Amino acid sequence: MEAFNRQDVDTLAALYTEDAVNYQVAEAPVVGRDEIRAMFAAGFASAKMVCLVENLFEDGEWAVLEWRDPLGLRGCGLFHVVEGRIAFQRGYWDKLTFLRQHGLPVPLD
Repeated sequence: MEAFNRQDVDTLAALYTEDAVNYQVAEAPVVGRDEIRAMFAAGFASAKMVCLVENLFEDGEWAVLEWRDPLGLRGCGLFHVVEGRIAFQRGYWDKLTFLRQHGLPVPLD
């Protein structure tokens, strides 16, 4: 969370395996450490994101993070950690609320 909150994309990317998958359910899955680094860089360029830990649970190679941000958005992430690096991540959060909170355009589908 410290690297996320200081928008340190290199440190964040280093937490993932080379072929990791980061699947934020409001977005298409992102595959590979370099693409995950680019995803974080693009996200930080578009909005000031801060993650505050609500709960963190761990069981073997799996962890669950429940989080919130200062604007009131809440979400959770599931992490599969293999040999100290994230191999798979799935995140659940409300994209419409996020876009509105940050004054970003809402796509019309």
